[in-house]
Amino acid sequence: MTPTKQTQPATHDGYSHAMRREIYEQPAAISKTIAKHLQDDMIFPGALHPIESALLRFEKLIIAASGSSRHAGLAGEIMIEDLSGVAVDVEYASEYCYRSTHAAVDPIVMVITQSGETADTIAAQREALTRGVKTIAISNVPDTTIVREAGAALITGAGPELSVPATKSFTTQLTILYLMALFLARKRGRMTSEVTRSYLQRLMKLPDAIEANLATWDRLAEEFGSLHFQAEKFLYLGRGVHYAIAREGALKLKEISYAHAEGYPVGELKHGPNALVDENLPVVVLATCDHSDPDSVLRYRRTLDVMKEVRSRRGQLVTVATEGDTNVTEIADQVFYVPSAPELLLPIVEVIPLQLFAYHVAVKKGYDVDHPRNLVKAVVTE
Repeated sequence: MTPTKQTQPATHDGYSHAMRREIYEQPAAISKTIAKHLQDDMIFPGALHPIESALLRFEKLIIAASGSSRHAGLAGEIMIEDLSGVAVDVEYASEYCYRSTHAAVDPIVMVITQSGETADTIAAQREALTRGVKTIAISNVPDTTIVREAGAALITGAGPELSVPATKSFTTQLTILYLMALFLARKRGRMTSEVTRSYLQRLMKLPDAIEANLATWDRLAEEFGSLHFQAEKFLYLGRGVHYAIAREGALKLKEISYAHAEGYPVGELKHGPNALVDENLPVVVLATCDHSDPDSVLRYRRTLDVMKEVRSRRGQLVTVATEGDTNVTEIADQVFYVPSAPELLLPIVEVIPLQLFAYHVAVKKGYDVDHPRNLVKAVVTE
């Protein structure tokens, strides 16, 4: 067991921890992922040829993953369904083998893994293959068991990730899932080449936007973390695609600070979790908005209403909002601002302040964020 306290200062290319360095490496990792899978407006050129016939006839995409990779899958479910119209189910990899068969549908099973050696995800893929189903693996590491056994593989540009908590591996998985949504939308005639190109252009602008904001987010995360590091429980809230990021933000905090944190859909607050809200509970809310998307605006307005209720009950609000938003500052105690982006791209941006917030809460407690107790980088036993 690795110690839970940092026993001596460590330097990682000038950063205090590998986790912090890897958070800062995300713009480059996202750019590399895009470059790897996009050539002359062609998405995944050649990568999916081995399962091309299945791509023409499949009825449903089933995503099997664990931990942060499953949270990426939850966001990917909404990206793919909204843009391409393909039905998506997200399973825990550890549960997939024990579920009934695919209920008379002809699916493709996508497995997502950071290490490529995750035992329960390997088992899920092998079960899918036994059922005669084609598989796609998303992995951060090439030449691994899952990649070798998959029908087709999509490798991210994250490169080696030394810290146990997933950071750049998570955002690059989201990037591939967004590309998958565009790929399927184009393949199924749901999107013209011109519209696809406009979506891709917005995606390609994200790394520079993230790079420009990292230092500010880091500074604010340290400030906000200093205010809340003694809290014993946290609640994270998000609507729609942002619910997946609420789950991921809570997991990051839980993994490295050992505080209890849960991610919930915003609308579920009144169905139980509201009982926890008091002056001692930090409530982290994803309140970003794509003002060009009417559905996003509706979700945003309803999220503001819930934030007002939390404030009326003296809950401490830490919020992620879109730059230029003045409504949130009238309600929230602390705000991270992220650059504007299309609704389905916001998750890639908004998770990064939450990674930094978890990092600083844990560091303030004196914990070794790179090696949390009881956790390993690759879970190779079920």
